[in-house]
Amino acid sequence: MLFLLPPSETKRCGGAAESVLDFDGLSYPALNRTRRSVAAALVRLSRDVDASMTALRIGPRLRDEVGRNRLLRTSPTLPALERYTGVAFDPIDASNLSSDSAEWAARHVAIHSALFGILGSYDPIPAYRLSHDSRLPDFSLRALWSQPIRRALASAGVPVVDLRSEAYTELGPAPVDSAYVRVVSDTGGRRRALNHFNKKTKGALVARLLASRPELASIDDFIVWAREEGMAVEAENGELVVVSESVLGE
Repeated sequence: MLFLLPPSETKRCGGAAESVLDFDGLSYPALNRTRRSVAAALVRLSRDVDASMTALRIGPRLRDEVGRNRLLRTSPTLPALERYTGVAFDPIDASNLSSDSAEWAARHVAIHSALFGILGSYDPIPAYRLSHDSRLPDFSLRALWSQPIRRALASAGVPVVDLRSEAYTELGPAPVDSAYVRVVSDTGGRRRALNHFNKKTKGALVARLLASRPELASIDDFIVWAREEGMAVEAENGELVVVSESVLGE
C-alpha cells in the first residue's frame, strides 16, 4: 500500500556534501523525461527574477526562492521526506526516524512534487520552488503531468491512500483502487472541513503509521488498523473520512 503526501511550499536548506540532483537516482524512472522538461524550464525561467516571481506567485519577501531554482542542478540534496518542512511534515520528524520506520517509509510513503512528480520518501532532491499553480512559460503543469503521474501510480500495483490536496490530485489522478482522504472536525456530532489542521492531521496519521509499521494489503486493512489505533475513519462514497480529533488526540 502507498500513502501519498502532498509537498510543502517550505523546504529545509542545505544537503549532503558534494551531492547534486541525479534524475536516475529518483523513484518512478518513467517520469524522468517529464522531470527533465520541467526542471529545464524552471532553470531557464530563473534567469529573469521578476518573471519568475510572477510565474511562481511569490512576493518580494520570497525573492531568494528564485535563486534556489537557478541552482537546481548544482545545489546539494536531501532525502525528500527530510527536505520538506511545515505543518504536514513536522509530526513525521523524518531526520529522527528509527531505521525500521525509515525502511517502512521508503516502501510505503511517497510525495507528489510539482517539479519531480511522484517521489519516494528517500529520493535525494535539492531545495526548489514550484507549486501546483505555478505558471511556467510554454506549457501547463496539469497538462504535462496528468498522464505520466496517472500511469506511474497505476504501475505501482498497490492501493493508494491519497493524502494530497485536491489541487495536487488535478496534476495526476490516483488509480481506481485508491481512496482520497478527507479530514473533518467533529464537534458535538457536527462535522466541518478543515484547512490548517487538515495538513497537521495527515502528517500525524503518517507519523502513527511509521511508529506502528502495519502490514496492509487493502484499503479495508487500513481502516481496520486505524480503528484499532483509536482513530475515527469511515469509507464514504469512495473516500476516507478521517476525524481530526481522533488522530491528533485533541
